[in-house]
Amino acid sequence: MAYWLLKTEPGTYSWDDLTRDQRTVWEGVSNPVALKNIRAMKKGDLALIYHTGRERAVVGVAEVVTNPYADPNTKDARVVVVDVKPRHKLARPVTLDEFKADKTFAGWDLLRIGRLSVVPVPPNMWQRIESLSAKPETSKA
Repeated sequence: MAYWLLKTEPGTYSWDDLTRDQRTVWEGVSNPVALKNIRAMKKGDLALIYHTGRERAVVGVAEVVTNPYADPNTKDARVVVVDVKPRHKLARPVTLDEFKADKTFAGWDLLRIGRLSVVPVPPNMWQRIESLSAKPETSKA
């Protein structure tokens, strides 16, 4: 099983929308590197749902429920999608500022290539995110 991070603008499609819908096609990705990452996904992989914009935080865990397939809404064969379903909401969001402050995440594509919408998550980083989400957020002075 592999781990991924999927970015979404919560005003367009949020964790709550995914929870309501119970399944969605993860579409709208056009960046070649992000599409390469989608092509590497497999049914059963897990994905962190990351809200962009003002939130800038991981908010939940989804499961990839299909292998990649051609986007039915485009004629461009390079564009692929996967279907995802919600697994669970995190106990608390883990913010971009927390990622930047934690040496575990040094060199991660989320921090290095900030505009990339689909990012692989190494297992040690996945475990650290789970750990951070279980702890109360530290107050900012």
